[in-house]
Amino acid sequence: MSGALLSFSALALGIRKLGGNFTVFEILALRTGCGLIGMLAIGAAQPRLFRGFSLRHVRLHALRNGTHLVAQYMWTLAIALLPLATVFALEFTTPAWTTLLAVLFLGERVTSGRITALVCGLVGVMIIVRPGLATFQPAALLVLAAALGYGITYTTTKKLTATDTTFAIILWMNIMQFPIAYAASDPLFWMRINSANLAAALAVGIAGLSSHYCLTKALNAGDASLVIPFDFLRLPLIAVLAWIIYGEPLDPIVFAGGALIFGGMLWNLRAETRRRPMGRAIAPTEVERHRAG
Repeated sequence: MSGALLSFSALALGIRKLGGNFTVFEILALRTGCGLIGMLAIGAAQPRLFRGFSLRHVRLHALRNGTHLVAQYMWTLAIALLPLATVFALEFTTPAWTTLLAVLFLGERVTSGRITALVCGLVGVMIIVRPGLATFQPAALLVLAAALGYGITYTTTKKLTATDTTFAIILWMNIMQFPIAYAASDPLFWMRINSANLAAALAVGIAGLSSHYCLTKALNAGDASLVIPFDFLRLPLIAVLAWIIYGEPLDPIVFAGGALIFGGMLWNLRAETRRRPMGRAIAPTEVERHRAG
């Protein structure tokens, strides 16, 4: 999740740089196009990875990737219609949606540590962004819908990690999303990439791939209700990066909210460590059992 947080932060900075010259779909096409090229290159270097790529769960992949693409578009559209504080506050309902969906559809247990991390995360985000009721507008429903979409994406990703390899999940994502995004873009949009925005374009392409790779590996290693609340840390991390790169002032409240979020994460990890005795083997996934047998 540390890799995912850094990747999502780099992705956000790249998107911010490209936003003035490219449409939403063009940025999505750039992200998934680079991801598709990267995955095919990795597969060419290690052909054995394609053994885990099949049509067995193509419907679940379609649900995951279609929902993810729509959620990305709605979130980006809401940025132009709402105050950023409202967008960020509502976006961080995603871990709550993910925890609820994981309990309902994956049978995950809700422990006191996970509830503590979730509550600390939500309160910490509210402390940082301090949204007011006066800023709420009907367009905020776009963000709530996007947050629910991300929750569905993370839950289906967790479901797929039991049967599909990380390589297959990420390859399917780029195969399904790239044609849709490119069809809604200027076919020659890539010619607008120049020396001024090349670094941002590379950041979007590379971070777009690494973020989902790290996230999928994290979900393969732990329950969604344990892993996804770490996403709360993205907000204070972005604030620090904006201070370093753009010189935006740091509000002490950011550190207070970040400390509360981080404290909730540590509390949950401590509780999980106590619940699982040291040296106890983690049950292998179906993919690992298949490889071993």
